[in-house]
Amino acid sequence: MGGFDWYPWVGLPLLVFIARVIDVTLGTLRIIFISRGKRYLAPLLGFVEVLIWVAVISQLVRGANNIVAYLAYAAGFAAGNFIGMFIEDRLAIGTLVLRIIVPNGADTLIGHLRAAGFGVTSVNAEGASGAVKLVYTIVMRRDLPNVADIIHQSHPYAFFTVEELRSAQEGIFPRQSAFRVDTLFGRKSK
Repeated sequence: MGGFDWYPWVGLPLLVFIARVIDVTLGTLRIIFISRGKRYLAPLLGFVEVLIWVAVISQLVRGANNIVAYLAYAAGFAAGNFIGMFIEDRLAIGTLVLRIIVPNGADTLIGHLRAAGFGVTSVNAEGASGAVKLVYTIVMRRDLPNVADIIHQSHPYAFFTVEELRSAQEGIFPRQSAFRVDTLFGRKSK
């Protein structure tokens, strides 16, 4: 009895898609971990990534005339990149340097950052419109939303930039990264 063979048209493309999502997600995380200095985790991810890739390619070669499997391969690649970046964003691995330029009232901002436990360095400088204060702080990436809230609450029109930091030695970091801005400004959280 010659029934429809589901594997080449449904099973194989589904297998290829899922394997490619996992493979590319691991590859995306591996590259991000390398750029963030997590060199011990990257080789392990690379090993698993290539193992999955070889398995997928062997399946594709068997069904080489199947356009649906090729489309699943490409869609898995795209989805894997997206998922890898999403996971990395949720992990919030890394350290950031914030450079804040404040024309006046920097002492309030500096006080709030220090009260939250962040190390702060400030420098008097000259901007386009006169005297400014440059305020620097180094924070864990997961703390960026809280620090940005402190900046906006303390000095709503402050200009600040955020840069990735490859490594840092010594420094002052809050012991508890779950610091909440509303406690600093005396508001009740919802």
